[in-house]
Amino acid sequence: MSEATRRWRRGTLVRDRALSASARSVTFAVPDWPGAAAGQHVDVRLTAPDGYQAVRSYSLARAGTDREIELAVERLPDGEVSPFLVDELEPGDEVELRGPLGGWFVWRPGEQRPVQLIAGGSGIVPLVAIARAHAAADSTAPMRLLASVRTPESALYRDELEQLRATAPTRWHYTRVAPPGWTGPVGRLSPRDLEREVIAGSQHPLVYVCGPTGFVEAVARTLIDLGQTADSIRTERFGGT
Repeated sequence: MSEATRRWRRGTLVRDRALSASARSVTFAVPDWPGAAAGQHVDVRLTAPDGYQAVRSYSLARAGTDREIELAVERLPDGEVSPFLVDELEPGDEVELRGPLGGWFVWRPGEQRPVQLIAGGSGIVPLVAIARAHAAADSTAPMRLLASVRTPESALYRDELEQLRATAPTRWHYTRVAPPGWTGPVGRLSPRDLEREVIAGSQHPLVYVCGPTGFVEAVARTLIDLGQTADSIRTERFGGT
């Protein structure tokens, strides 16, 4: 970690919007922000009046050199940080931020290989950053997104991803409740689902998988069984091990 990324900075909430009943997009102005690559994350530190501090990592939803950063936070019922960020933080409030962090789970515009993005739940956030960066760069590298969500209402960034369909088409997969008229399967992603929806290993794609630990490990194992090489799969996970 470099000195620039190790330092804590003050970020002021300047915009917010609901993404679902339990998730919120929050954008902070950070005057000395150094910029970030698509796929990186930051640490957020909150300090209570008695001095108690809690730190959590959140993926960036947007890359670039703007002096603003966007996070998408999903409330965890027993969380120490996410309930405050989703329910209590108001425009003008400040938090401490450190980053950008991470150098492996990153996509850069010069990359020419096909890209397959696979998300579980709120793991879609860094993949939205990658899809946005891909469109902003007018990249000609083929890109697809497969997003596994519980219900249509829990699909974060659905409208914006629809607008990116020409450059990075999204395929939604529902694990509990599907929208009316849905004819696809409902349930956890199966090997057959992945074989049907994911760019074949013979095309040598870069594959980014982000989501809960169990989801990421199961998907990565299946992809290797289907012929993807281990060094082509980049994973980012959250939750217990």
